[in-house]
Amino acid sequence: MKEVDQATGEDLNPQEAPLPSDAVGVSDLRNPEAPWANPENSSMLSSVAPSTSGKSRVRMSTPERWEWQQMVGAGVVTNLDRPDFDEDSGVLRRDDEESDGEDYEVELVEEEPEFLRGYGKGNQEIEPVKVVKNPDGSMAQAALMQGALAKERREAKIQAQREKDAERNSGLRSTSTRILDPMQDRELDNDDSRGPMRRDKDMPEWMKHVTAGGKATYGRRTNLSMKEQRESLPIFALKKSLIQAMADNQILVVIGETGSGKTTQITQYAVEAGFARKGRIGCTQPRRVAAMSVAKRVAEEFGAKLGQEVGYTIRFEDCTSQDTIIKYMTDGMLLRECLVDPDLMSYSLIMLDEAHERTIHTDVLFGLLKAAAKKRSDLKLIITSATLDAVKFSEYFFEAPIFTIPGRTFPVEILYTKEPETDYLDAAHITVMQIHLTEPPGDILVFLTGQEEIDTSCEVLYERMKALGPDVPELIILPVYGALPSEMQTRIFDPAPPGKRKVVIATNIAETSLTIDGIYYVIDPGFVKQKIYNPKSGMDSLVVTPISQAAAKQRAGRAGRTGPGKCYRLYTERAYRDEMLPTPVPEIQRTNLAATLLQLKAMGINNLIDFDFMDAPPLDSMITALHQLHTLSALDGDGLLTKLGRRMAEFPLEPSLAKLLIMSVELGCSEEVLTIVSMLSVQNVFYRPKEKQEQADQKKAKFHQPEGDHVTLLAVYNSWKHHHFSQPWCFENYVQIRTLKRAQDIRKQLLGIMDRHKLDLVSCGRDVQRIQKAICSGFFKNAAKRDPQAILFPASLHLS
Repeated sequence: MKEVDQATGEDLNPQEAPLPSDAVGVSDLRNPEAPWANPENSSMLSSVAPSTSGKSRVRMSTPERWEWQQMVGAGVVTNLDRPDFDEDSGVLRRDDEESDGEDYEVELVEEEPEFLRGYGKGNQEIEPVKVVKNPDGSMAQAALMQGALAKERREAKIQAQREKDAERNSGLRSTSTRILDPMQDRELDNDDSRGPMRRDKDMPEWMKHVTAGGKATYGRRTNLSMKEQRESLPIFALKKSLIQAMADNQILVVIGETGSGKTTQITQYAVEAGFARKGRIGCTQPRRVAAMSVAKRVAEEFGAKLGQEVGYTIRFEDCTSQDTIIKYMTDGMLLRECLVDPDLMSYSLIMLDEAHERTIHTDVLFGLLKAAAKKRSDLKLIITSATLDAVKFSEYFFEAPIFTIPGRTFPVEILYTKEPETDYLDAAHITVMQIHLTEPPGDILVFLTGQEEIDTSCEVLYERMKALGPDVPELIILPVYGALPSEMQTRIFDPAPPGKRKVVIATNIAETSLTIDGIYYVIDPGFVKQKIYNPKSGMDSLVVTPISQAAAKQRAGRAGRTGPGKCYRLYTERAYRDEMLPTPVPEIQRTNLAATLLQLKAMGINNLIDFDFMDAPPLDSMITALHQLHTLSALDGDGLLTKLGRRMAEFPLEPSLAKLLIMSVELGCSEEVLTIVSMLSVQNVFYRPKEKQEQADQKKAKFHQPEGDHVTLLAVYNSWKHHHFSQPWCFENYVQIRTLKRAQDIRKQLLGIMDRHKLDLVSCGRDVQRIQKAICSGFFKNAAKRDPQAILFPASLHLS
């Protein structure tokens, strides 16, 4: 804040006057090694700073300032050497100086809106929803311990890599007479045939083995024709009675095990029975991968081209046409269709598949479709589940009849550990090796919580198998998680050749959404990652928690589809009984409701407190979400949707991101903010191959922008754009090409929505402050005020 003479208004510190706004750009000349710093590339970013004469003060981060203070104190450098020393004025930046410009005091409105009077002030005293039955139990402690163990493993990898790099560099120095090819590290840069994710030379050895370039071999999936495959499914024997039940009842609850054929066959039976004459057949899936893969399979069985008679719709991707009669989609996409058509008049039959997963969108659809069924007697509803919670679904949907499809199940032997496992990941590795070396033929399925655990396990198992030598039968190691390329994911369906065994290491997607033949052994550590909302911090976070008893039964059942199997539970029987909830907590009771409530408001449902939820979310969570929408100006003082709120609801984004994008038009920076929002909607764009982590970190550092991560992401995308969306450029800079292409697709979709609402695309040029103001409009509740009296300590933060 400027210090001025109270009588004359004269600036008492003219030497600290802020630079003009056009003198500071995105790069601000503070990252001269950045890929766009070359003057020849000045057109790459719309905001490259002009050169300035003399040595001007540079804004430093808090850790950087602390490091310089330590070096000055040690006598290594003097204050004159500090980057924030101004030669013209001879002063250092003050510790409490916020920025090169003027300070602003932000004042929050504390008054409660009228429609929330009497409900409290949102998230002040609310505790997170309890999703763990016994926080002091052995499983909860093992989940906490795994975080520390994962950190140790990461640090050990980094140290080993550094030692390896040092040894290699030492070897290079000792052979100085050897002529080295300066382009050897770029030999693959111009080869676009190396796959969409990463260069072959950057792949871990175990991953090369899995892909077609490795030595892994697979058997033939089946010798049956498409017709014979369909007729071999358990559901086929009940085809006539199922079609009759669909005709006799408006709402039907169908219970069937994974692999019974309900997901792929019921929609086709509905077409054969004539239900598609009055509208489309729709089927929702809780996951994007399932919606795409099932649609592809049904199109093959239907004899149609994907996107014609059979298609799918997922967020930011529509693979349907006017000819589509069977449409698979994520539950979130059907929810968005309800915004335009609450009664879903374009559909004659809707199937809510995998209803037992109880995603937040599925739970909201329960209420909306129940209301639509009251208005439309011609609308058929089918609710399918792989678990035995059919009675609850039936009672909710007007006592709907239950149709059961018997599964092909064999007995499964359940084996518990005698003592709790503190490191369930290591226990899983040991169990896999024991099964492979001692048990009869049969494939293995391991359930883990996420990509890091799965990649670590694949690497550990591969190294252990390699150490045993060629005399041991081959173990084919196959990972499954969302970030994998589709060609690698489909490998799990290929049978292992005779004399070999495959181990599939998967997230909970393999519980019900995927059917993998040949599994005789299941290893269940008993954990899952769940999204949990903390009202105090206002953020969702992924937390490793014990699974429910229902999920444990589902996992064990995977071992009994092909023949008698075994399930190795890496927890005690007492932990199963005393530390696991009977069923999982529905997502609607443990996540942020702001986006969902905004959509319901946009549908004209104003009395959200009394909405017909199957399991109502906690009242405190709803009040917090409504409070958040009001502070974002999406709701007025009476709780009604504002004009801004209606526009926000049109974007398939979190409310804060939607407002950020809309406000950027008014602030004149929508071109840049559109890119930032698209980049925030995808996974991490950078990757760190094990063999080249240091090089990858150096490349990433060149993109760093002092204004923050948002502007850094903008710089990455614009640099890629400047290089004509080049795949070799991505390889060279250790950037995920698939992730950037996904961001590009999202950007196009969002731009289309902006065009429909006549929202202009405007560039802010070098004025980064406009971007920062736009970000503040959506995320002002995340702001923090610096305490000038606080003592700063250096800390190491590892982001996983």
